[in-house]
Amino acid sequence: MIKALLSSKTKTISLAAFIIGISSFISYALGALRDNLLANFLPNKLADVYWAAFRVPDFIYGILITGGITAAFLPVFSSYFKNSQKQAQDLFRDVFSVFFIALVGLSFIFFLISPWLVNFTVPGFSTQQKQQTIDLMRIMFLSPVILGLSAIFSSVLQYLDLFFAFALAPIFYNIGILVGIIVLYPFLGLPGLALGVILGGLLHLLTQIIPAFRAGFKPVFSLQIKEKTGLLRIFKLMVPRTISSAAYQVNLIVTTAIASTLTAGSIKIFNLSNNLYCVPIGLIGLSFASAVFPTLSKSFAGLLKEKFLEVFSIILSRIVFFILPLSGILFILRAQVIRLLYGTQFLGSGYFGWWETRLTASSFGVLSLSLFAACLVPFLGRAFFALHDTKTPLKIAIFSIGLNIALAFFFVWLLKTPGFFQNWTVSFLKLKDLTDVSVLGLAIALSLSSIFQFVFLFCGLKKKIGTLGLAKYKVVFLKMSLGALLASLSSYFCLKVVGYFLPKLSLALATSKVAGLFIQTAVSAFFGAGIYLLLCFLMKMPEPRIIYRYLCRIKSVIL
Repeated sequence: MIKALLSSKTKTISLAAFIIGISSFISYALGALRDNLLANFLPNKLADVYWAAFRVPDFIYGILITGGITAAFLPVFSSYFKNSQKQAQDLFRDVFSVFFIALVGLSFIFFLISPWLVNFTVPGFSTQQKQQTIDLMRIMFLSPVILGLSAIFSSVLQYLDLFFAFALAPIFYNIGILVGIIVLYPFLGLPGLALGVILGGLLHLLTQIIPAFRAGFKPVFSLQIKEKTGLLRIFKLMVPRTISSAAYQVNLIVTTAIASTLTAGSIKIFNLSNNLYCVPIGLIGLSFASAVFPTLSKSFAGLLKEKFLEVFSIILSRIVFFILPLSGILFILRAQVIRLLYGTQFLGSGYFGWWETRLTASSFGVLSLSLFAACLVPFLGRAFFALHDTKTPLKIAIFSIGLNIALAFFFVWLLKTPGFFQNWTVSFLKLKDLTDVSVLGLAIALSLSSIFQFVFLFCGLKKKIGTLGLAKYKVVFLKMSLGALLASLSSYFCLKVVGYFLPKLSLALATSKVAGLFIQTAVSAFFGAGIYLLLCFLMKMPEPRIIYRYLCRIKSVIL
């Protein structure tokens, strides 16, 4: 039964996106629990060490896998599969073998030069922190090898519409990390956390091997290359995207380096806010981008431009529909969300205090304002990849990342310097009694660079295709924007009203308590979302009806 479930297919893009979205929500919920435990288990200095140790292993994973194979393998695999399943299987085995060697070799090299890397990535750390970072980093270098192989299976599963197993893998990844925090850390200390990451990677891989194996794609290692032409095509497509991802990873490394020179806990604050920022990007942006990528690739391969444009415009409007109100509501509820997710002590010693809470909430609030851009960037990138164009996104990504690094230095310096901007930021985000808010410069820089990247990608794609078929959606986007604004204002009004009346009903429901804070946050969020859906329904937009139909379908399946 489990094998059959993992091998079940999805029939539509929306259903695939829905499955990925639901699983991503579960995965991110587990990720929030993971971050909560880390925030409360570890003092600021150790938390900074843990997140800093991720940077270089993530660099390897990002440049070869996220930036390379996932972008280049699927389009080439699609064309091979159309001609012959046997050729597609041979290509899969070649890619599996070559990338296994590449990942092992690169990870081993970085393992040897870890001390030098740590001096570069966290120059502000003490000698003890640097040694702890080296120890964790060396264990974590197994992670990109395991997750890299798993990503190859992910591409196959996406093409075969086996999104269920693909969607489950991140959930098991987070479960492995939670085992490391709860079970291994109390006995082994920091190395236990790193071993939890490795366990999560193994679970991520094993989840996807079963359906891929049943579909005829077996993980066979061989030094005999059968499909050299296909492999060369993949490498050709990979090079620009790999450079682009390398630039992005360098961006994160530089950001971590800057944060290491700030007050202890700055890396922790940036990572917690950035991790939460990535949740809607994963739930909405990446879910739709992953689900639509095979269809866009097939449309281009079949020379079906009209279908390509139709699918593109529909999915873009769906992403905007979901992300606009969410962006506004999250900004309004930023403090409540952070207090609930990280301030609540499930386990641990409570190392996430009021200082961390306020700065993390402010960082997250700044980032939430650019969510519309951040969610559309992966979708626009997939559109370029489906067109076999990885050079244009590369140029735009390098410019955006360079801009982000420059802005990060600038805004950190600006927020350290007394003046108009510092005073305005402190006043706007209600941080008047905090003496050092320079870490917010990292969030401001990331938010602005995301918006610039979206604008350049959108204009670049329009120039390449000629038209994006969005003329008929102008009024729709205006309606969405109006609805999102009113929903945000409604959420703010509800927040104040509920916060005023809850303590009068019972002291146990005061917003200083977890129960009261949860009720205030949930009611305000659902009220804002309800207002948005009602307004969109009254403005005769199709999305509320589509959501209703899917909910009815889910209800019929459950019952």
